[in-house]
Amino acid sequence: MIMNELFTTSTFAGVTVSLVSYSLGSYLKRKFHLAILNPLLISIVFTIAVLLAGNVEYAVYNEGAKYLSYLLTPATVCLAIPLYEQVELLKKNFSAIAAGIVSGVITSLSTVLVCAMILGLSHEEYVTMLPKSITTAIGMGVSEELGGYVTITVAVIIVTGVIGNIIAEPVCKIFRIEEPIAKGIAIGSSSHAIGTAKAMEIGEIEGAMSSLSIAVSGLLTVVAASVYAMFL
Repeated sequence: MIMNELFTTSTFAGVTVSLVSYSLGSYLKRKFHLAILNPLLISIVFTIAVLLAGNVEYAVYNEGAKYLSYLLTPATVCLAIPLYEQVELLKKNFSAIAAGIVSGVITSLSTVLVCAMILGLSHEEYVTMLPKSITTAIGMGVSEELGGYVTITVAVIIVTGVIGNIIAEPVCKIFRIEEPIAKGIAIGSSSHAIGTAKAMEIGEIEGAMSSLSIAVSGLLTVVAASVYAMFL
């Protein structure tokens, strides 16, 4: 009851909990160096635990945390900076990069289609999953336009990004993917901004190519998702 009242009366209670939980996740990641201790994943778990313990409704929490959402689009745009620093590399490998991004988008959408058919999902559930590999700012609009459940789309996008962030490096090692451009394109086109954070940890080229993939994959998915939506 006290916790719920705190969230109701305090303008920035939601922001505070979000920042503290993310800081906790960052600390655990630095201390133990385990992929599973992803800061975003830890912050989600910690925030949910606080809300459940205090019996705080999501709407009340979001009233104070919504200010962080305003930074989502500017933060995504800022990812263009590392790309600008690698613009010559982009020009030199334009064809391969373009083919890689297109392949990533088609693979993502086709995977959702196949899984939806196997699991017998309804049209609304199917289109909800289509934008899973693009940034939230774009994916929400795609889901809403196609008639999906936007709130579930947001959750799916976050889960996809967190999983991509955790398994990106091990997958590259397993399949012996050593080319920095290939790593960046694969990570960015499959796990958007959250995956790009991992790509930037791996290297500058990986981060730049992953940043490019976020923007281009988002635009391609806006168009391609409308076509795929007609398949089910």
